[in-house]
Amino acid sequence: MIRTSPLAATIAALTLTALVGACGDSATESASDGTTTTGSTTTTDGPPTGTDTTVPTTTTGTDGTTGSVLPEPDPNVDWPTLECDPLDPNYCLFPFPNNVYTTADPATPTGRRVALPQKSLPMSTGGILPETDVFAELDGFSGGLPGMVHMPGATITGLPGPWSIELSLTLDSPTIVLDADTGELVPHFSELDMSHGDDARRTLLIRPVDRPRDGARLIYAVRNVVDAGGQPLAPSPAFAALRDLTPFPDDPSIDARRPLYADIFQRLEEAGVARDDLQLAWDYTVASTENITGRLLHIRDHALAQVGAAGPDYEIESVTENCDEYIALCVEGEMTVPLYLDKPESGGRMILDDAGLPTQNGTATYPFTVLIPYSAFTAPSAPVAYGHGLLGNRSQVKASHFRQFAEDYNYILFAVDWVGMAEDDIVTIVGALGGNLHQFAAVPDRGQQGILNFMLATRMMLGDFASDPSLTYQGDPAMFDTSSAYYFGNSQGGIFGATLMAVQVDATRGMLGVPGQPYNILLNRSVDFDNFFAVVKGAYPDPIDIQVVLGLVQMLWDRAEPNGYSHHIREPLPNTPAHDVLLNVAIGDHQVTTLGAHIMARAIGDVVNMGPVNRPIWGLEEVEGSHSGSAMVEFDFGLPPEPTVNVPMKEGEDPHGGPRKTAAANASMDKFFREGVVETFCDGPCDPE
Repeated sequence: MIRTSPLAATIAALTLTALVGACGDSATESASDGTTTTGSTTTTDGPPTGTDTTVPTTTTGTDGTTGSVLPEPDPNVDWPTLECDPLDPNYCLFPFPNNVYTTADPATPTGRRVALPQKSLPMSTGGILPETDVFAELDGFSGGLPGMVHMPGATITGLPGPWSIELSLTLDSPTIVLDADTGELVPHFSELDMSHGDDARRTLLIRPVDRPRDGARLIYAVRNVVDAGGQPLAPSPAFAALRDLTPFPDDPSIDARRPLYADIFQRLEEAGVARDDLQLAWDYTVASTENITGRLLHIRDHALAQVGAAGPDYEIESVTENCDEYIALCVEGEMTVPLYLDKPESGGRMILDDAGLPTQNGTATYPFTVLIPYSAFTAPSAPVAYGHGLLGNRSQVKASHFRQFAEDYNYILFAVDWVGMAEDDIVTIVGALGGNLHQFAAVPDRGQQGILNFMLATRMMLGDFASDPSLTYQGDPAMFDTSSAYYFGNSQGGIFGATLMAVQVDATRGMLGVPGQPYNILLNRSVDFDNFFAVVKGAYPDPIDIQVVLGLVQMLWDRAEPNGYSHHIREPLPNTPAHDVLLNVAIGDHQVTTLGAHIMARAIGDVVNMGPVNRPIWGLEEVEGSHSGSAMVEFDFGLPPEPTVNVPMKEGEDPHGGPRKTAAANASMDKFFREGVVETFCDGPCDPE
């Protein structure tokens, strides 16, 4: 996320256009405002089998009161499909994500398909409701989503925080995330949305910090959440009826779910979570590996088979000699690649066949840049792909510290645009966040083409390009080492680099600079989001709506962003080698929160925290000296502590660009590329000195 004033200016200029455009259309049918429950409309496939219709009995409580108690039905895992869930009467769609917003589909790996109720989704100020067909392509929800509820008056007293994650794995934690199939507790932290100033509209966010399993059924439970006076909040009447087996004639979905909740309560009790203490519980299904990664793997295999070992066709447009003191040749060109979008430009959508897989739509040309250092004319030089920052372009590879790295360590640098998240995608992104939310589907669609382009460019550099006769300096040909290739990227390049390193077949080592995942946790905590936040707030003034919007975006984004892929870097996807990565992290980063880097490291697995450490990180083993494999190095720039709530770090000078400019980081990256071994080259804990 390289923060530049041109980007901020461009977004600001587009904001008004986006909001005016959002006001130009209206929903085809009237809808609720999506913020409160005005009645629960239930559309079911019929009550789950096993629903008990036995007449309730009357019991006398210890306090002398009497009430009806229904018999406990047999557990049966089945869900009605709802328009609103009465379990959280404060916001129609909550709790979210939720299996009641899915429908059965035996053709999917999870057996479910997302079925969002359109009229319950956030409506923009222009009267536009998101179209739901793009979500119906998913067989579950994003594993990067927080559980979301609205409990007016809630405090964070006693909740596990981002620096007390260990509490979430104990029965003292007020919030519980349970993997229903394994019976294991999922580590997480819980927070109130503090990105705005309205105390009455604070969403409670329960965030997993170790990525849940693909296809997992997760059960979320809340108990002992208290108000400012230390008093536990009361459960909603609907949930109390499920918990206490009391009648609730106001909504038929409650009786329809009693067998389901018999299962939920049983699984929670087996994990040691008492039923009587619960204020709320619900479940949801994480999307499958096949559903998230299938399209990208399909176009990768299809395209690489076409281009073969030679790589894609290309045309060199210019070769400039003596670019500067480090670079002998600057090369600009275009490569011709298989296209899987309806158009190559911003806003392009994938063309899908009857099986839901992308189909080729001819070819398209995309530009590339290559920097060949003087050292490549004296010894073989391995090609290294560079991934640029937030909504930028390939020209960022020309930064002076990258050019010096290429010459000092003898690497040929090359770059293409992160299609889908490049500067020409700003219009599409702003338009989607400004009220046409479903149009965000074009971002991950084009993003997958962009990731494919990186793989094709790498194949080109190892193929015919390496022996191109025009790549000579003073009569000597450039010497390419075609036995290996590597990747490094920073900010957005570090983020999406994790996706690339999960699917790349021609490079097995990569450096991910100041990375993080998922975007759902990064956005509110980034100063780069300030301009986008103005767009979103203009279209969705309710702060709760904004959190739902960020959640809906995450569901679509998983097909391109690392939340859908990083956990496959070490545990490979089909026809893919295992990879190792080096994460360089800046403590106090203003643009990419280090919490996201820690989530990424845990998701990848087998990532160690290289010591001497600046601070311990939950879930990461500390290793000093050298380490063969994947590792994270944190650099301390002496800033004040980072915020623990979901707002950006703004104290001190932003260290976001710091690690890439340190000599120790460059030496470490070189050793990692060549040997697969991580050493920090720092004299003690890493800092900028």
